[in-house]
Amino acid sequence: MRFWWVNHKQTFAAEIAGQYIWCPKRKQNGALNHFYETLREVQRGDVVFSFAYAHLQAVGLAKLPCYSCPRPDEFGRVGEAWSDRGWRVDVGFQRFAKPLRVTAVADQIARLLPDKYSPIQSNGHGNQGAYLAGISATLARRLLELAEPSLLGLLDANVLHEGGTLISDPDSLTEWEERLQQRIAASDSIPETTRRDLILARRGQGQFKQNVARLEARCRLTGVTNPTHLIASHIKPWRESNDEERLAGTNGLLLTPSIDHLFDRGFISFDDDGVTMISPVADPEALPRMGVVLDRRLFAGSFSPEQQRFLEYHRREIFLRSAA
Repeated sequence: MRFWWVNHKQTFAAEIAGQYIWCPKRKQNGALNHFYETLREVQRGDVVFSFAYAHLQAVGLAKLPCYSCPRPDEFGRVGEAWSDRGWRVDVGFQRFAKPLRVTAVADQIARLLPDKYSPIQSNGHGNQGAYLAGISATLARRLLELAEPSLLGLLDANVLHEGGTLISDPDSLTEWEERLQQRIAASDSIPETTRRDLILARRGQGQFKQNVARLEARCRLTGVTNPTHLIASHIKPWRESNDEERLAGTNGLLLTPSIDHLFDRGFISFDDDGVTMISPVADPEALPRMGVVLDRRLFAGSFSPEQQRFLEYHRREIFLRSAA
């Protein structure tokens, strides 16, 4: 369990109501931002504190690890200059009965603030540009003692912990894909057969799977060769690809369902040399049960230059490991 502090004045109302936090992946100039990259490190069951309008407003547990997702519609004109895709973490926020004015207790928490990348200044005012910052368990406990002692149990037991990784997608991802699929189905500019192929490609089947199978013969990690048990998994996800990329054989790998899930959600990736990369937020107990051995270096084989191009996107935009 880790502990986080989010500063979200502009988007506070939408994020608390929607039970999530969201930020763009890059600054407006395209550079990485440490306080955005930290979202990629959030794990299921982590504790997140909400700070807005000079007050600590709420606390909650992360329901799922981070994932790539479009900018929420409910933000409206807020953040129009941000990119349309960012990082999202679903959080079960509980609002405090009485928000805690942080400047009033700054002298009690100042010595507990991080030396680097602190979410607030020692006087209790927010740090400009800080969105999500890691804090210590000691600070988290003191904040709850001051704001809502009845919620201290959140720190003592990870009520979301379980031995396996869920193979269900967040509702927001499903809704995103369904909106895209509806647009494809309703498009008069796309031939009917192509529309069908694009829709089937969403589930790793149809023409896309045939295109991938011309290049791939087995699951890269488990070695399964029976096509009945394999999914054509997009390297650059279907939901983030254009129509050409959705059907491109070089944008796919044949994977078993559990490996497809891990890859699609960014729990694993591959470097250009074929070494399997494992996210620090992946469940070490679940991974071996899902086909990922942890006691040795895993090689997935070689990749073509086109596959490497898509893998670079996957590592940058999907894989759950902070680059800052």
